[in-house]
Amino acid sequence: MANKRNKNDNKNGKMTVQEAGRLGGEATSKNHDREFYEEIGRKGGEATAENHGREFYEEIGRKGGETTAETHGKEFFQEIGRKGGEATSENHGEEFYEEIGRKGGEATQNNNNTNRDNDNNTRSNRDNDNNSKMSREEAGRKGGEASRRSRSSKKNDK
Repeated sequence: MANKRNKNDNKNGKMTVQEAGRLGGEATSKNHDREFYEEIGRKGGEATAENHGREFYEEIGRKGGETTAETHGKEFFQEIGRKGGEATSENHGEEFYEEIGRKGGEATQNNNNTNRDNDNNTRSNRDNDNNSKMSREEAGRKGGEASRRSRSSKKNDK
């Protein structure tokens, strides 16, 4: 029986590195609470941030996203999007959505203005006047007029 080895021992009768790590982790978890692990996680995150730049996080995010996309289907992304939308809705009021809508509109307008400025630099003024995009105000006015005409013609048809 002396030759019979414990499954945790390697060929030399010593504990493996994996087994030592597992036993150490179990002992630590018995002696420390959740706050301990949160604190060492925070410190580790701060140290990682100090040692790595933005590119590091972009790269691991890209790799993680690619792996997730390879291993999950369309339904997974629909489900997490739905859950995220519900959680956001529960945590934020109407003012939040008004603010992000305003910011999104401003960003879109700034982007359109930048594109329009770039177009002005590459086209002649005549071509630009003939080919420029309709402004938001113009589109809104025309859409309102079309809606009014549509409602008016429906009333006349009755």
